[in-house]
Amino acid sequence: MSGDDYGRLIYLVLLGSVIAGYFFMSNRNRLGEVARGAILWVFIFLGVAVTYGLWNDISRTILPRQSVSMETGQIEAPRRDDGHFYLTLELNDTPVEFVVDTGATDVVLSQRDAERIGIDVENLEFSGRASTANGTVRTARIRIEDVAISGITEEPLRAWVNEGELDTSLLGMSYLQRYDSVEIQGNRLLLTR
Repeated sequence: MSGDDYGRLIYLVLLGSVIAGYFFMSNRNRLGEVARGAILWVFIFLGVAVTYGLWNDISRTILPRQSVSMETGQIEAPRRDDGHFYLTLELNDTPVEFVVDTGATDVVLSQRDAERIGIDVENLEFSGRASTANGTVRTARIRIEDVAISGITEEPLRAWVNEGELDTSLLGMSYLQRYDSVEIQGNRLLLTR
């Protein structure tokens, strides 16, 4: 610590002492009650600090995410509460969450996700057609050069932008066939090259 740091520390200790002294003097008839309140606030502060410090560990347990084994390159994704598997790909350095859809032939981006990765949706030519559970929708073909998953650089990706309403982008078989093995083991999706 430098001399300035010591000066600031002494100033804060003195200021805190003056405020605490004033607080206790003005409430000297109720010191027991004040002490209980102070202890309660100390525990609240400690609880917040511990939760903040452990949040990464807690969030991995509560909301498990995809992971990659650096030795094997195997990607693992947990099943979510809605029963689906999700993978996050980095497209043009922007994370995009996809629902893994083995019933989809291609990779389909929502308009929102396409805009997020820098695609000018207004100037796309929606000349393609796709049959969905909700009927036929128009699509526009795009190519994404900058693709990665869990830090692993991928080959460029051919995808389609859906002109209709699409809540979550779809990761179809044209992407999944890049892997030698696509397995479901219990509540885990395993992709192996």
